[in-house]
Amino acid sequence: MFNLSANHLVLISRTEYSSYAVLLMRDCDTHRVYRLYDFSKAQLIRPNVVYCVAGKVNSADKLYLVIESVRLDTKRRRVSTDPAPADGAGGSAVR
Repeated sequence: MFNLSANHLVLISRTEYSSYAVLLMRDCDTHRVYRLYDFSKAQLIRPNVVYCVAGKVNSADKLYLVIESVRLDTKRRRVSTDPAPADGAGGSAVR
């Protein structure tokens, strides 16, 4: 078993099961996707908010990333999902 620490993670999806929740989270910098297991089902993680996650990797017969703590990422609070204009100008189109 070893420690996991990841910053700049944003929630993609959350799936609830009877004894645990599975969270898919994407790293904003590397775009890697992590499957994190929350056995306490106590983590209230919102979409479009950036988090720092710490936990343990349990590798018996399968690799489980088990969440121990989650906190807001103070350097990046939100992730914009709005598409950027191709020309970089912004605003609305003139007709």
